[in-house]
Amino acid sequence: MTETTASGGSVEVSQSGSIATLTLSNPGRRNTMTEAMWRALEPACARLADDASVRAVVVRGAGTDFSAGADISDLRAILRDEDSGHHDGGAVAAGEAALVGLHKPTIAAVEGYCLGGAWQIAAACDIRLASSDATFGITPAKIGIVYPTAGIERLVRIAGPATAKYLLFSGDFVDAERARVLGLVQAVHPAETFWDDVDTFVQRLAARSQLSIQAMKDIVDTIGAAGAGDDSGAELRDASDHWQHLMATAGDAEAGVGAFLAKRTPEFTWNGGRDTQRRTNTGEPAS
Repeated sequence: MTETTASGGSVEVSQSGSIATLTLSNPGRRNTMTEAMWRALEPACARLADDASVRAVVVRGAGTDFSAGADISDLRAILRDEDSGHHDGGAVAAGEAALVGLHKPTIAAVEGYCLGGAWQIAAACDIRLASSDATFGITPAKIGIVYPTAGIERLVRIAGPATAKYLLFSGDFVDAERARVLGLVQAVHPAETFWDDVDTFVQRLAARSQLSIQAMKDIVDTIGAAGAGDDSGAELRDASDHWQHLMATAGDAEAGVGAFLAKRTPEFTWNGGRDTQRRTNTGEPAS
């Protein structure tokens, strides 16, 4: 299935077995993201969330670049929030939130350029794997804009305040190995074997217990958001209680323990949909 934009770029979703791939495609423009492409992320993620056959999602760019970021010629429209009138997220924030809210494991596979707003897409994924030829840059200071608050907040959580300031103030490009040292990516693989390495890793995640993965994603994200409000401790207890209850009833624990004792590979079958996800006190599914 494909979400196609009016301006030529597209967000394409394909599937092989239990692995879905979300591809950013804007041919000839290093996959720069138009407003319509940012908006297309939300329905694409909603479809992936509802598809019980999908156990992991890879986010990548078409061709040899992840994305050179937001389409500068369309930047005001892309960043404008319709409710407030401010230019602090808009379509970028909506697309980022859609990825963050996807309860299945998401892996950003980055080769070539990952610049500007494209970093927000990569950062919204659970895990980032980079090709040795990847280049990262967060460049608002080069064009005189203020990076969206949600993107800055996520960067600070991932890399720390000092590294966030270094990247945001300078706008300098960093290569894949430097990005790993700074904490932006979890692993760097040789360009020659990159996609084979990504596939091996993602297949391994898809074979694991999705109950375990989705539970721990929720719990890790809840811990990461601690301090955002006085009820953060209650949120963590709610997350733990929710998933402990599901663990006792879903069957994955029995399958895993039984396989371990029998010295065979477990076959996990649980891949609960959004109706099994914990809901926050706002009524929204937990990310």
